[in-house]
Amino acid sequence: MSRVGWLDCSSGVSGDMLLGALDAVAALAAMPALLASLTDLGVGCAAMPTTRNGIAATAYRVTAAEDQPHRTLGDVLTIIDRAAVPEPVKERAARVFRRLAEVEAGVHGTEPDEVHFHEVGAVDSIVDILGACLGFHALELDRLVASPVALGGGTTESLHGTLPVPTPAAVGLLAGSALTAHGGPVDVELATPTGIALLAEWVTSSGPMPAMTVAAIGVGAGGRDLPDRANVVRLVVGAAADAGSAAGWHTIEANVDDLDPRLWPIVIDKLLAAGAADAWLTPILMKKGRPAHTVSVLVGPDASEAVRQVLVAETSTIGVRSAPVDKHALERSWVTVDIDGEKVRVKLAHDAGVRTNLSPEFEDVAAAAAALGRPAKEILARATAAALSSLEG
Repeated sequence: MSRVGWLDCSSGVSGDMLLGALDAVAALAAMPALLASLTDLGVGCAAMPTTRNGIAATAYRVTAAEDQPHRTLGDVLTIIDRAAVPEPVKERAARVFRRLAEVEAGVHGTEPDEVHFHEVGAVDSIVDILGACLGFHALELDRLVASPVALGGGTTESLHGTLPVPTPAAVGLLAGSALTAHGGPVDVELATPTGIALLAEWVTSSGPMPAMTVAAIGVGAGGRDLPDRANVVRLVVGAAADAGSAAGWHTIEANVDDLDPRLWPIVIDKLLAAGAADAWLTPILMKKGRPAHTVSVLVGPDASEAVRQVLVAETSTIGVRSAPVDKHALERSWVTVDIDGEKVRVKLAHDAGVRTNLSPEFEDVAAAAAALGRPAKEILARATAAALSSLEG
């Protein structure tokens, strides 16, 4: 059974909010060793219980000297390299800072190695990023899902003057990530570049809380007391629901009568890439005798929003509908057979430990047929026979 985490970022996200949530789920046991390796930087930290708008939370504060130099990416990477953390943590933290450097370089029209970090180059931000990467690494999650991130609004002050919220760096960090985000709901900065960069590195998908058996809940406090909401990040950790269960499965459908049919293969491919378990077309006849197609998509809760976005962006539909469904997936396994030197994978299906079906992977069949100069139907038959022989021999 896989481990899954979910981050509720409906009130924004920052490095210290993530540290508070990770501390609350006991994922920061190695922080003292990290801090001890950076003693020459005069850094310290403390986790304190607090409340935000009536919600109990952990406030995690990293302290350091106020007079910080404007470090380059190379300076920061040198600090990361000597930190007392596992190598995978160093690699992830370095990637977070490279993301920040690339985005800042794009905003200011320079190169990543020439960027001088200001706020995020300070020691407290370096510890925020190293510590958060250390915590996520310790949790050993198979998936980390985040809700849509609330970015805030209005303006914020920086060394570059007054900036709109979301800031150029915040928007740039969202590009190419698995995150979804929205402005508001209040006119203050809710999501910092550090927080967004950490999510962009660690989050695997965006959406509502996945079906899981909850094992731990951590609530990290932000630095503000907002009047109408708790300024917190919630981290929920647990065991993912059995993939063969019905929990959370549903179909999303749309009727489309004015799309060039040559586009449908692209649409189907993008739906599957967005996380759909299956996608298919059904020819239909609509009102006034118009021929059309119903595009149907089978999804779990994690992929709903991404699939909806594909349907809206890639087809001409102006709305979709959804309905819950029951789904029972058989256990799967694989064997690989040799056909005249070409490898073909064969998928096996099992029900209660009994094999019920087998099917050669058609992409492998097609590749083997092309390599051998033989008809695909021959390779398909031979792969099926070879798999049966190996299983029954």
